[in-house]
Amino acid sequence: MTLTNLSVSTLSTQAFGVYVHWPFCLSKCPYCDFNSHVRHGGIDQSRYVQAYLREIEAMAARTPGRTVSTIFFGGGTPSLMQPETVAAILDGIGRHWTVAPDVEVTLEANPTSVEAERFRGFRTAGVNRVSLGVQALDDASLKELGRLHTAEEALKAVAIARSVFDRYSFDLIYARPGQTPDAWSQELRRAIAEAAEHLSLYQLTIEADTPFFTLHKSGKLITPNDDIARELYDMTQEICDAAGLSAYEISNHSRAGAESRHNLVYWRGADYAAIAPGAHGRIAQDGRRYATATEKRPESWLMRVDALGHGLVVDEVLTREERADEYLLMGLRLTEGIDPQRYEALSGRPLDQKRIAILLAEGAVETTANGRLRVTQAAFPILDAVVADLAA
Repeated sequence: MTLTNLSVSTLSTQAFGVYVHWPFCLSKCPYCDFNSHVRHGGIDQSRYVQAYLREIEAMAARTPGRTVSTIFFGGGTPSLMQPETVAAILDGIGRHWTVAPDVEVTLEANPTSVEAERFRGFRTAGVNRVSLGVQALDDASLKELGRLHTAEEALKAVAIARSVFDRYSFDLIYARPGQTPDAWSQELRRAIAEAAEHLSLYQLTIEADTPFFTLHKSGKLITPNDDIARELYDMTQEICDAAGLSAYEISNHSRAGAESRHNLVYWRGADYAAIAPGAHGRIAQDGRRYATATEKRPESWLMRVDALGHGLVVDEVLTREERADEYLLMGLRLTEGIDPQRYEALSGRPLDQKRIAILLAEGAVETTANGRLRVTQAAFPILDAVVADLAA
């Protein structure tokens, strides 16, 4: 596997992100367990903007002197926001934090809400990267996934994104019910032909408390078995590598230098402030690292912001062990792996060398020339087991 060359430098310690959640969707997909809500009566976006600005002010007061290097509008469906809403939120971030001149500003979009004029409005507001929730390139699969767009509409959305933004990415879900390696190979190659620099390729997972979970448990939704899922994964790596879109994270592929900088903030264990209903953050304050989360239900979040100036319902200091475990869990998703010395600094103890030796012998991990520890391509499909072994 050709590894994307990533600079493990000041980004891991000094990068600072702002995550902004827009919790509304046109419909709820049956596989989705994200904090998303359908509101048929319309959304008073100006009302939410004022609450977003108050929470931005509150979070900025806890993180003074930080320079924002990445901003990510996730959801939900952020492309349902009016460009004026996005502009107001970005202006608020700029008023309360210093924003880096080369800040990456990503907005997630669904093909059903992609219009050239709206995208130009997002660009004018300050967005410089979009991520499209395409999910599949055949109509039958899209219908089964509960998506409202067709394959043709998805490709039109990609074309609009390409015409407006220099940087764009889109998502596909594979290991779908009934999917064969031949079908996935054709679909992936078609996707690569449309992709400029980045693809997010996720194996379908059956999450609890979703309609897919109920169908799967009852035997009405059958996903590919482990052998086929492994074949699909290996095929994905081979095809993407050959096209110059190597994996830099277990599910994300890009050309060198085109990685999602915001997602690297998460995976490298840097700080990020989280804004809006159901948003999770990690911030350093007074020498401690806090895990934050806001009220999930949008209307309840609004009332909480009105009363308190923020919507936080979780605001906890992470222990050394929790910080180290997070670093292990997130960092080993990256092909660059982790720095064992940083792990030791966080946890107060080194990784177990006997366990590492066993995993090395099994071909599950490897060390790099600069001393980092990473999971091998062969072991990425069993990443959770490798992490659990190292954390034990």
